[in-house]
This record gives sequence, structure tokens and C-alpha cells, in this order.
Amino acid sequence: MKPQLIDSHTHAHFAAYKNDSDEVIRRALDEGIWVVNVGTQKDTSEGAIRTAEKYEEGVFAVIGLHPVHTGKSYHDEQELGGGEAAKAFVSRGEEFDFDVYKKLAEHDKVVAIGECGLDYYRMSEDSKGEQIKAFEGQIAVANAVNKPLMIHCRDAFPDLISVLRKNKDKLKKDIPGIVHFFTGKKNDAEELMDIGFYFSFGGVITFTRDYDDTIKRVGLGRILLETDAPYVAPVPFRGKRNEPLYVKYTAEKLAEILGVDLDEVKKQTTANARKVLSI
Repeated sequence: MKPQLIDSHTHAHFAAYKNDSDEVIRRALDEGIWVVNVGTQKDTSEGAIRTAEKYEEGVFAVIGLHPVHTGKSYHDEQELGGGEAAKAFVSRGEEFDFDVYKKLAEHDKVVAIGECGLDYYRMSEDSKGEQIKAFEGQIAVANAVNKPLMIHCRDAFPDLISVLRKNKDKLKKDIPGIVHFFTGKKNDAEELMDIGFYFSFGGVITFTRDYDDTIKRVGLGRILLETDAPYVAPVPFRGKRNEPLYVKYTAEKLAEILGVDLDEVKKQTTANARKVLSI
């Protein structure tokens, strides 16, 4: 099966889908949409792999430790559920373990390492160093298994770019990875493109024009599509639970922003995802 679209960053294995994950994924597959489930810590990374193993084709995994999970953080029931065990996990955070994540990364369904990076939006005073340490550890994992990074960055682009330049010799050659849900400025995009990164955009572009100029600067040749489900559903589902099927609405909006045919967006973003993720 050749994909018509690829949701390059979703979480259809999270607690938000505890009752219908298979139905959600199959709705996407039935329309020719491939699904890349992304982990955020050890448990959800293992879950992404288990989910991918259930499908012969079209479903992949990304494993890693999200920067907000390197220390005490808010509890997201859509991610980990509402049980006391999940709440206890989030309250203490997770210390990055190279060996654990390297073993997960070696699985043949794993196509990238992440989502890793830096997030200073809810950062506590002592968490910056832990975030950078975990990020550099995941760069080392990606280097060890020769797979790209799936990067999360919020309010931290100068430090993110500094860490990437410092570790440039450890990044996957030619295409080091994807900056997902890109929220930086055009100059941030230019610096990241200079290092070799691609960018993914999701449902937010259907209800704000804030990213139009950056999208035009990056260009279709470096763009992938994503949902980041269950979050940030596109119009016409804004405010509801997102799912991989809805990536098609972001594709339509991207075509409008760039002034190109929808078929061209489908073809190029799918080719980009297959190239970056080797799928």
C-alpha cells in the first residue's frame, strides 16, 4: 500500500484513545493515511512500539523522553490517564537512561528518536540543565542507531539551536530530523534548515495565520504534515479530540497557504516523510 498522506507525529496510543485506538488508526489507514505514533517517556514509547507491532504496514513508532517529563510537571490525563500511578509518575519525572532508550530505538518499527528537545514554557528553575542533558542523551541514541530526531521545542529555540550545533557531528547526516509543531520565527527556521532539519505543521494552521510566512519561507520541499493528536484538532473539529484522519484538513490548508494543488501537497509531504523517516 502506498500512502496518500502521512501523519508524521501523532499519539493515537495515548490514554485519550484507551477505548478506541484501533478504530481510530484503522480509519486513517482505510483512507491511505499512514500513522507515526510518538512516545513522550518510557511507558508511552513502549506503547508506541506495541501499537506499531499490531499492524503489518502503515503504522510506525518514535521513542523518546519529552523535555517536560525530565522533571516534575503537570499531569495530562489525555496522555497517561487518570490513575494514581500515572499521577505519581509525572510528579517525580523521569531520569533519562541511555541503555533503555537505545534498546527501544533498535526496534525495526522505530523510525526516529523523540519527541525530545527543550520546553521552557513550564520550566522550573532547576530543570534547564536536566532538559539539556536528556536532549543530548537522545542525540547520542539517535547517533548510535543512525536514526533521525523528532524534536519538540517551545520558548527555547536559541538554546535548542546551540545544542544542535554543538552536537552537529552526532546528527544523522543529510537529514538530521524533524522539528515538529514548529513555532519559531523565520530566522529560527533558517538556522535549523542550515543544519538540515525538516518541519511539520498541524491543525493550528487551519485557524490562525501566524505561521503562513514561515511556511512560505520553509517551502513545500521541507514540510511534513502532522496532527499531534489528541491535541489541536483542525477546523472543522477545533475543540474536539483530534485523530490521524484529520491530517487531510491540514493538507488542504497547506495547499491554500502555498497556492498549490492539493495533489502536489499530498505527493510532496508524503515523499518528505518517507525520505526523512526511511519508511
